[in-house]
Parts: sequence; structure tokens; C-alpha cells
Amino acid sequence: MVEPVIEIEVVYAAVDRQVLRTISVAEGATVRTALLASGIDSEFPELDLAGCPVGIFGKVVADPDVRVVQAGDRLEIYRPLLADPKEVRRLRAAKVAEAKARNQ
Repeated sequence: MVEPVIEIEVVYAAVDRQVLRTISVAEGATVRTALLASGIDSEFPELDLAGCPVGIFGKVVADPDVRVVQAGDRLEIYRPLLADPKEVRRLRAAKVAEAKARNQ
């Protein structure tokens, strides 16, 4: 008996290029299994699909080894942040406050 398959998309955006790949996986496949089946790590050797953070349509998946993919899902592989957004805003606000103090 042939196992039913579903189609999903896997996307990854590196600094210099983006890849969107449509793949077919067995129904009931987990997020992690689908990522490994995509073969996207062959194009990006620095990518660790066994431990990288992932999401589906912009929502982080807490446990990709358990979460089952649905037909039409878009799996997103996330890169680590280079800077904490809160820290960047705090530094920017301090810089503006300093500039205002100098101009008074």
C-alpha cells in the first residue's frame, strides 16, 4: 500500500540569498523530518537542521520533533539574531538623548 503524501514549502533566507523549495513528504511527517527531507542543508553547510529554530507561517514551533506538518504548510528556518532588538532600540534612544543634551 502506498503511503499518502502531502506538499509543503521549506524556506531559508541567508544573508546573501533565499531559497524556497516545495517538497513532498509522507502524511504524518514531523517538522524536523520534513526539514531533513528537504535537503536544504546541502546548499547551506553552516545550517544545523537538527537544532535550528523553525516556524510555520511565522509562528515558532516549540517542538519540531513532535509537531506534524499539514498540507500546504510553509516551514521557515530561522537564523540567529546578530543583535538583540531591545538592546539596539535602547542604544538608539540613548544616542538621541545624548544628541539633544549636546544641542541645548
